[in-house]
Amino acid sequence: MPSNGEPIDRETWHARMLEALKLLPDTIGRRSAGLFGHGTLRIRFYAPRQFDPQEPHDQDEVYVVMSGSGVFHRGEESVGFAAGDVLFVPAGMPHRFASFSDDFTTWVVFYGPTGGEKKA
Repeated sequence: MPSNGEPIDRETWHARMLEALKLLPDTIGRRSAGLFGHGTLRIRFYAPRQFDPQEPHDQDEVYVVMSGSGVFHRGEESVGFAAGDVLFVPAGMPHRFASFSDDFTTWVVFYGPTGGEKKA
């Protein structure tokens, strides 16, 4: 089960962005769709509207920005982001997208044990 507690029922190994967009709810704020998973791995598609209400997650996560741009806040750090960027957030760390464009979309990869991976 992904960090937000929603089960992923799809038995697939391939996803297209245009298909993922069709799975998103038509709401303001958090818009996320579970696509598939394997073991601790969960793949979601995320496209918030107007604001990003995320809370820290219990697994490590990677964002692969597909479209749009904005500012990403991670703990006390902030960085501008754009399509093609990859962002990492360890489990439990506050983070959020801000000042993002209307076309912002990202793949989200949750993985590892609850509490995150151990540093090597």
